Amino acid sequence: MTDHLATPTIEKAPDSPPAAADLATMLLIRHFELALLDLFARGELHGTTHTCLGQEYVPVALAPLLTARDYVFSNHRGHGHYIARFGDPAGLLAEIMGRAGGVCHGVGGSQHVFRDRYLSTGVQGESLPVATGVALHLKREEPGALALAYIGDGTWGEGAVYEALNMAALWRLPLLVVVENNGIAQSTPTTAELAGTIGGRAAAFGCAHLRVENTDPAEIRAVAGPLVERVREGVPLVLEFVTNRLGPHSKGDDTRPAAELSRVRAADWHAR
Repeated sequence: MTDHLATPTIEKAPDSPPAAADLATMLLIRHFELALLDLFARGELHGTTHTCLGQEYVPVALAPLLTARDYVFSNHRGHGHYIARFGDPAGLLAEIMGRAGGVCHGVGGSQHVFRDRYLSTGVQGESLPVATGVALHLKREEPGALALAYIGDGTWGEGAVYEALNMAALWRLPLLVVVENNGIAQSTPTTAELAGTIGGRAAAFGCAHLRVENTDPAEIRAVAGPLVERVREGVPLVLEFVTNRLGPHSKGDDTRPAAELSRVRAADWHAR
């Protein structure tokens, strides 16, 4: 599979806002997450929640590249993944608040959501081997469909990631691994816990890799779209988004210094 390794980097950050439809969904996710933090501050929500502030464009860029036949495996920071997939903020809010009308009748909460072919979990690395098994099923029974698993940069510390990539590459499975690399694993900078690069680790298994430094959904789709179609043919892809986490790890535990917070806020797509 070495012929598939030379994939480009989408570097240029756009100067103008995204297209109207993409922007509408990005803003919906942004204000949904801000509303959650406000509800927590007022004591109207319980437990915890992990917002995707700053990363909203990632699932928005990918949503049009997916079909109803595809499986999506989300993670603890998955509200944007769900909203981009289904456009259902009301059902998700009811779920997070533990109310009737929630996606899972209020018993799954913020991190554990199931709907159709969408599943989320709060356990680091758990979804990737499951997605690999589903991808094997799809290859055998539903050719042309794929399994997408969202993981973060911190999840590359889990051995299950490497076992999954090994099987996916060996068996040429329709597996799309979307890495939201926001540079920090809870409170540990990625530079302090990840040797080498994510692209280098993907290459070690013969998996294609695309690094995305752009935040415009249309520009991302233009480059990533053909590679996603190759995933459907059995060419696994690690799609790495270099992004920023504006908010705390969960609802109020941000230990980053002021200078780092200023840097990530200055890079926020919302400012445009």
